[in-house]
Amino acid sequence: MKYGIADISVIPMRFEANDRAEMVNQILFGEHYKVIEERAKWIKVCLAHDDYEGWICRKQYSNIDKGQYLSLSKETQHYNYNLIDALSTDKGDIIPIGLGSTLPFYDGEHCLINDSRFHFEGAHKPCEKHTKKDIVDTAFMYLHTPYLWGGRTPMGIDCSGFTQMVYRLNGRAIPRDASQQVKSGTTLSFIEEAEPGDLAFFDDSEGNIIHVGIILENNHVLHASGKVRIDRIDQQGIFNKEQGRHTHKLRIIKQIS
Repeated sequence: MKYGIADISVIPMRFEANDRAEMVNQILFGEHYKVIEERAKWIKVCLAHDDYEGWICRKQYSNIDKGQYLSLSKETQHYNYNLIDALSTDKGDIIPIGLGSTLPFYDGEHCLINDSRFHFEGAHKPCEKHTKKDIVDTAFMYLHTPYLWGGRTPMGIDCSGFTQMVYRLNGRAIPRDASQQVKSGTTLSFIEEAEPGDLAFFDDSEGNIIHVGIILENNHVLHASGKVRIDRIDQQGIFNKEQGRHTHKLRIIKQIS
């Protein structure tokens, strides 16, 4: 078994091992993974934090040993808590990183990947469980981020990448996709029972979960649709004032502790 880690800002993950395959996810700096299959130009990996699988370009693969992989999986992770920040190496190289990027083996000043040391002076947040107010505060940091299928950064994000990153930054691990996230937590019967920070899920005409957002106060929801935006929510679903109609049909609300 081989193991790897992202030592650049963002690595795109694809469905299939070819140049034309669609991006489905992103690996952020400092996230580690197992290698589960190899081809000439592509490597299939499984992310440690959520077991999500996909293909990455072999040129973007950076190896770590099993001991480092296990240590990273056990220790409390620290995350960058600025929208955009940067790491600097001992050689003077600058590596930009986005909100939620992992700082492996962080000691308060440096993080470490193999023999490479990265200096970091920005705001950071340990992976500890925080309050629902913290969840909402973090969610607002992504406001107006453009929608990007498979995205997980303030430069582009999709609906479930948004909810996963917000929850992850507040010590709550949820799966990558909305259809997986809906299986977590406790179901609430009515929207009136929901609290700011709870998750609202929406389905299509066939009953498939296709969208997710974060409940706010006063019957509003924060979600990624075109961009991360605020809309009204009622028992029917999301009402887009600009379009004058409901755009997403509410299926279920979940409270995740």
